[in-house]
Amino acid sequence: MKSYDSYLFDADGTLIDTAELIFQSFLYTCKKYGDFTIDKPRVISGIGQPLVQQIQEYLGRLSETELATVLEDYRDYQLDIYGGHLNIFPEVRETLTTLKQNGKQMAVVTSRKMDTAELYLKTCNLFDIFDVIITPEFTSKHKPHPEPALKALEAINGKAGNALFIGDAYFDIECGQQAGTDTAFVSWSLNDPDTIKPAPTYVLQKMSDLLV
Repeated sequence: MKSYDSYLFDADGTLIDTAELIFQSFLYTCKKYGDFTIDKPRVISGIGQPLVQQIQEYLGRLSETELATVLEDYRDYQLDIYGGHLNIFPEVRETLTTLKQNGKQMAVVTSRKMDTAELYLKTCNLFDIFDVIITPEFTSKHKPHPEPALKALEAINGKAGNALFIGDAYFDIECGQQAGTDTAFVSWSLNDPDTIKPAPTYVLQKMSDLLV
């Protein structure tokens, strides 16, 4: 793997293990508003999409009022339980700190909204490492569209040809590739790397693989 000037990271499933937190939140929401029990693999496969899109996929078309109610309840429930379901993946903090010390530009590009993205990164002591955090509030289009990655590169004055997008889902790899960056898929993802199309430039066995 070569060294890059700029590194763009997805958050959920890449830096922070939030899979169980997200699943429990959807389990609660689907039972309360849809009266059904959602399967964990279905939830996991949807991580990386904007929350509104996931909720409408699971519960069907909702009115603006209904959607607002469900969103608020989902977020409130997740904030109630996040303390017991939030873990940083191995070697993440150490690797990010080293990249920062080496003068690399770093951004988070996430489908999570800013309030919880900031809260969870701060809880894991990662927030101050990044130069910018791009959340759905900053773009009109979202992953897998390239706009979030391009917005991050613009914010850090980075060049796509010397940037690496690291993620755990198709949405991340597609976003990075369309933006013109190289891409890395993390092997600790709950998604099978063999199913990721288009294929990433690299598959990371551990986060410290980025230190070249």
